[in-house]
Amino acid sequence: MSGDSARPLVVEELTKDYGSVVANDAVSFTVNEGEVFGFLGPNGAGKSTTIRMLLGLLKPTSGTAKVLGADIQDEAALTDAKRRIGYLPAHLGFEEELTGETVLDYHGEMKGDTRRDEMLELFTPPIDRPIREYSTGNKRMLGLVQAFMHDPDLVIMDEPTAGLDPLKQEAFNEFIRDERDRGTTAFFSSHVLSEVRRVCDRVGILRAGALVELENVDALLHRSGKHVRVHASDDAVTAITALDGVVGPERFAEGVQFIYAGDVNALLRELAAHDIRDVELGEPPIEDVFTHYYGSRAGVDEGDGGEQKGDEPDGTGEDDV
Repeated sequence: MSGDSARPLVVEELTKDYGSVVANDAVSFTVNEGEVFGFLGPNGAGKSTTIRMLLGLLKPTSGTAKVLGADIQDEAALTDAKRRIGYLPAHLGFEEELTGETVLDYHGEMKGDTRRDEMLELFTPPIDRPIREYSTGNKRMLGLVQAFMHDPDLVIMDEPTAGLDPLKQEAFNEFIRDERDRGTTAFFSSHVLSEVRRVCDRVGILRAGALVELENVDALLHRSGKHVRVHASDDAVTAITALDGVVGPERFAEGVQFIYAGDVNALLRELAAHDIRDVELGEPPIEDVFTHYYGSRAGVDEGDGGEQKGDEPDGTGEDDV
């Protein structure tokens, strides 16, 4: 395959305008076959709106997208493509009285379940119990099992690790890396940035409905400067933090730490001019990279009043895919 036919996701000027707010503003990107693509942004940035349009659950105001070659506005073609898609929504709407086994049986009848046992060994929801007894983490694990058990070519996930304990989060990260090696394409939204660096090949950063960056993860981190921690006197700290390129200096008892986005050689020359007791240079936490694009509102819901849950899901759980 070549061109767009080889790309599981092709998004072109996708827009959702609710009148009072633009949830998606001419968003364009592509996701390549066998790639893990992270779609980043704080809650309310427009991530879920994008996902729901990709799956035909919301109609775009303008623009379009192709999912596994199917135009999202061609209902018949998209319905056929969904047989090869796994979907994990942010809001799991499983019917509380059903058991996990009943939910998996339902999805298995619709899409297949060739990897069901394998997935249940990795993610371990108590499928013999009614879902009303499930913790948030168990519901998320049940959702992961149903999303992958039919061995999809493309998996679309909205906040996939929400509610998982740290061990299961790491199991998920390792599993996604293995799936990429098998050729599965993964597209997932997140505001948990620490997991993104571990598994993603590329990221798109969404702010208030607009794509503000599309980048290889390593290149994004490299371009975002260095994390610097210096143990030095007050006079040295004053001189060092006056350099161009110092971002967000934070004092501590024995020195200062900051992100440095300037010329590293200039920083090293300044450090050499002072009595420095200790210095650490490394990649910035990806949370700090994110803050570079969002400023002080990184943890605040950005204006996407259009992030709506939409139609109620059916009794077996997620939005009908």
